[in-house]
Amino acid sequence: MRRREFITLIGGAAAWPRVAHAQQSPGLRRIGILVHGVETDPVSQKRLAAFRQELEGLGWQENRNVHIEVRYSANDYDRLAPVAHQIVALNPDVIFTNTTPAIKALQQQTRTIPLIFVEVSDPTGAGVVASLARPGGNISGFLFYEDSILGKWLGMLKEIAPYMTRTALLGNPKGFPYGYFLRTAKAIAPSLGIEVIPAPVANADEIEQSIESFARVPNGGLLAPNDTTVEANRDLVIALAAPSLAGGLCVPRFRHGRRPDVLRH
Repeated sequence: MRRREFITLIGGAAAWPRVAHAQQSPGLRRIGILVHGVETDPVSQKRLAAFRQELEGLGWQENRNVHIEVRYSANDYDRLAPVAHQIVALNPDVIFTNTTPAIKALQQQTRTIPLIFVEVSDPTGAGVVASLARPGGNISGFLFYEDSILGKWLGMLKEIAPYMTRTALLGNPKGFPYGYFLRTAKAIAPSLGIEVIPAPVANADEIEQSIESFARVPNGGLLAPNDTTVEANRDLVIALAAPSLAGGLCVPRFRHGRRPDVLRH
């Protein structure tokens, strides 16, 4: 299926597969949403509200001509496979999801239901799509961060804190292509007079340990690309950064559709 036709699945009925569902009203389409995150997270709630609002603007009113099934992983990587199985078992017309781990979990469950992803930065490297120009199969979506953006992030940190000589790259390798970003950051950083320090983390305790350890040496900055572990602990990251790094720390906090928030210290 061509990319343009695939994306139309969200907004136009003509491209939707004609699948009959038991106990479903005639003409009622079904969208499955797998959110790799926590149901009570305000950011997730706002994104889903925006999703529903845009659907309504296209003429798709929930429980009138479209039904939406939402499932959450509770930010637990081990839950992704069973939750993906649950949502595929509902046999929706299309499934929408976020993050690389979530789309890969769905990819293992179905090769026929159309899947659309967001928040995936290296879909070809992760084996999600064949290529950016021609995704192929039943999967398409929107590229999140292209690796060259690391140059802009590092340049911004250096502009904010010219004295900065070290930057920690904070993130969960399970949640986003950590190596993809780390390689690019290390290639770009020397031209800016910066040393990139890997800071892989898996939970709040490791975030605390990593930031406190890094803060023992002055003139440091923190680069925290958007992954679910960092997002779930974003307030902790800022709370730890401000008091513990007297030598200087800049924390760019990137949000979907917005300029980064920067903690200057």
